[in-house]
Amino acid sequence: MRPGGCLLAGYLLTRCLLTGCLLSGCLLAMPAAAGTQYAPVVPGHPFRFPADLGSHPEFRTEWWYVTGWLMTEQGESLGFQITFFRSKPDIDANNPSAFSPRQLLVAHCALSDPKRGRLWQDQRIRRAGLNLADAAEGDTNVWIDTWSLRHAGQSYAAKIDADGFSFDLMLAETQAALINGQGGVSRKGPQPEASSYYYSLPHMRVAGTLSRNTAKTRVTGEAWFDHEWSSEYLDPEATGWDWIGVNFNDGAALMAFRIRSLHGEPRWAGGTLRGADGDMRVLEPADVDFHAGRRWISPRTGIAYPVEWTVRAGSHEISLRPLLDDQENDTRLSTGAIYWEGAVQAYERNSIVGRGYLELTGYGERLKLR
Repeated sequence: MRPGGCLLAGYLLTRCLLTGCLLSGCLLAMPAAAGTQYAPVVPGHPFRFPADLGSHPEFRTEWWYVTGWLMTEQGESLGFQITFFRSKPDIDANNPSAFSPRQLLVAHCALSDPKRGRLWQDQRIRRAGLNLADAAEGDTNVWIDTWSLRHAGQSYAAKIDADGFSFDLMLAETQAALINGQGGVSRKGPQPEASSYYYSLPHMRVAGTLSRNTAKTRVTGEAWFDHEWSSEYLDPEATGWDWIGVNFNDGAALMAFRIRSLHGEPRWAGGTLRGADGDMRVLEPADVDFHAGRRWISPRTGIAYPVEWTVRAGSHEISLRPLLDDQENDTRLSTGAIYWEGAVQAYERNSIVGRGYLELTGYGERLKLR
């Protein structure tokens, strides 16, 4: 799974459409559809690369998600996030208009900067086509305006020209894809329908340039890449989720999550753990525990987020501490969501054993995906 801003896209973009959404300067008041058909997630469907690197437009929601750590020439440690979402709205498929948004694209980007004390962040939303945005099938090539994420060979090129900051990064694969769930089907709840197709690329090697205002610097680092697509997600008893992706120093990789119920108890959990020796284990709900520690309260929204955690995943137990507390992401201009997502360090017995990203959603209000 890859929750966070990604899981918001299906519900929130549909809500955006049904209430009228400002896309490319045009207010589109959308009619209700007569039951849009979406492809289901079913077991026994093996990934086919590079075809599955691209878009799957028959599914309701899809995302390409990069998070990681950067080191500048001056020795600064920074976190970064680049995300592209694709959503198939619930509209009349027989509408012949070229302006009918049969697919919507959203992009988020953020930079975790301790010197600034909070995120740099920006967002985009466009309908696909009309030279505004697109998500290609067959391989990763997704873009909105001048923002893009493209795959070629064993690398991805990410170019983001955001408000006050920009990324021009190359992300090189160093490990085979981490196939999450049973055969790539990642369960999100007690009902098997609540599932996604999901794979990750841990330990991506990053190099390129970063600009903040007018200051440009070379950066290197390490990233975690997720690609996930689905048509049905959380059940009505879920309110939010917690997710981590950790690149361990020894080459191991961990993805783990839990989904919280309406009353805050664990509703579902899971993950994938690949050891430094390449041995992979799919984590079942009983294998994963999230225990919240210190909380931080946002001075802008008043939302209290647990920013320190102890996580048990199989035989591993790690403590997570944030690069900085204020990594709240406000995406109300695109998906309508406010959530916490930021760079964290992983500790075992007070020693740093890895770095990654933590995502916390549903702490301000319950999330609904319908």
